[in-house]
Amino acid sequence: MSLHIKPFSANDSNIEGLKIISAKMATDDRGTVRELFRGSVYSDILPDTVTGWKQINLTRTKRGAVRGLHGEAMSKLVTVAFGSVLGAYVDTRPDSKTFGAVQTVHITPGIQVFVPQGVCNGFQALEDTEYLYFFDNEWTPGMPGTALCPLDPELGIKWPISIDTSDLNQISEKDSKAPTFKELRKLLRMN
Repeated sequence: MSLHIKPFSANDSNIEGLKIISAKMATDDRGTVRELFRGSVYSDILPDTVTGWKQINLTRTKRGAVRGLHGEAMSKLVTVAFGSVLGAYVDTRPDSKTFGAVQTVHITPGIQVFVPQGVCNGFQALEDTEYLYFFDNEWTPGMPGTALCPLDPELGIKWPISIDTSDLNQISEKDSKAPTFKELRKLLRMN
């Protein structure tokens, strides 16, 4: 039986605080074991404000569907349990030196993204996919945050599967009618 171990690694992105992570994986003839989280390893890359995960969600999303872009008052660690997505992230923190920066990441099992609070998170499922969210706060109705329309041309996100805004199997009305980045800047009184 052959064993292949891929070590943990984390890389910075073009958004301040957003990390692209390759989880530790051990593969042998039987399959693969992926570490979703190990506190002693992740504590070196997470900000001191993240002291533990308070809520974990798993979504099942159909091929071609888009979720987001949402930036609630919580930091997130996101990955896929099964399938693959194009993850998209936009820095909406007005005081950030990377405000307005966009990052996309092709996420497959073993690839994770740490999304700091105030950075919008969204994705398009490239196949039927199970997407995992680890949150450092519990979601509550009315929670402060930001949302952006994932189809805003100013963001320049190239979704791999074309999106029909009238097809609620692909995008929710709430997401397709979320503010554009230009509208967000006006709300924040920025130009």
